[in-house]
Amino acid sequence: MSRDITIRDRWRMILGHEREHMQPRAARAVRALDELYGSGHGEGSRTPSAGGGQEQAFPTVREWRDEIEALFGASVFEEVAGRAAAAGRIGALLELDPAQVTPSIELLEQVLSLKGGLGEGHLGRLRALIRRVVDELVRELAVRVRPALIGATGARATRRPTRTLHLPRTVAANLARVREVDGEPRLVPERLYFRQKNRRQMDWHVVLVVDVSGSMEPSVIYSAMMAAILSAVPWISVKFVTFSTEIVDLSDHASDPLALLLEVAVGGGTHIAKALRYARGLAVVPQRTIVLCVTDFEEGYAPEALVAEVRALVESGVTCLGLAALDDRGAPRYHVQIAEMVASAGMPVAALSPLELARWVGEKIR
Repeated sequence: MSRDITIRDRWRMILGHEREHMQPRAARAVRALDELYGSGHGEGSRTPSAGGGQEQAFPTVREWRDEIEALFGASVFEEVAGRAAAAGRIGALLELDPAQVTPSIELLEQVLSLKGGLGEGHLGRLRALIRRVVDELVRELAVRVRPALIGATGARATRRPTRTLHLPRTVAANLARVREVDGEPRLVPERLYFRQKNRRQMDWHVVLVVDVSGSMEPSVIYSAMMAAILSAVPWISVKFVTFSTEIVDLSDHASDPLALLLEVAVGGGTHIAKALRYARGLAVVPQRTIVLCVTDFEEGYAPEALVAEVRALVESGVTCLGLAALDDRGAPRYHVQIAEMVASAGMPVAALSPLELARWVGEKIR
């Protein structure tokens, strides 16, 4: 914040009181911040009064942007606009610079919620923003997830250089090279050995069956990002199937989370049994197939049919897992009774973060 706003006025802004006593520049800052923070919520909040205020609102988001940049600078505007966008301000979304925005799940949810209500011109402006947010979130997630999928560093030693030295084998192979330096024994290795990663040699197939009914959007976002990460592992093929009461197979886009998220339409009822029946048809090699069902298990049809589909999958040799949440922040949220029924039929139900899911998949495909 500019130094020509006094300490006293800064406290007035924080507390939201005595606006009438502020210096002109502080009053401008209050008015600009009001556009984001609103009444009674901290910086720039309006002082409660018995009647309506007399301040003029900003006519356009562009004028609001110009005022924020003039007062605080362009970098601060990107932070403020990002918060405004995450809070649902459509105009702020269109003003964000994709290269400067801080990616978050909340921001991505807000952008995606607009995709059906914007013209192609506005949607085209948002594509760069969506791509930037999705790519950065996938990159951050992949750093944590991929080691669990690709394989832990194993005990096998190799002369081929890798990132990790196999210290016991190197020491054992070079004991004859111990020399005394300054009265202390020093190992001067001639041959180096490295740890070799354990690699899976046979292909596996993962079918993500994702509930897109109701309030499942955060889980849909994480499912799309996990599909992209799984697709990058050479020995894993990925199918991506969404369902409400209808089935939409988006497997052609499994490696492209942006395309997936732009295609997915969240809403409608829930028919999990129908989705699992479709997934069973995709299990060409059941013994090397994992079906991950992302849902809240609020089945809209007879639960007996759902249990029968789970049993059919398990008896064919498919490994099944029900995911109540695929969100690092998500608490378990699912229909307990139906989850217990499918668990007893052979599909365990868990609320896993993406990293925990990757570890689970990694254990199954070893």
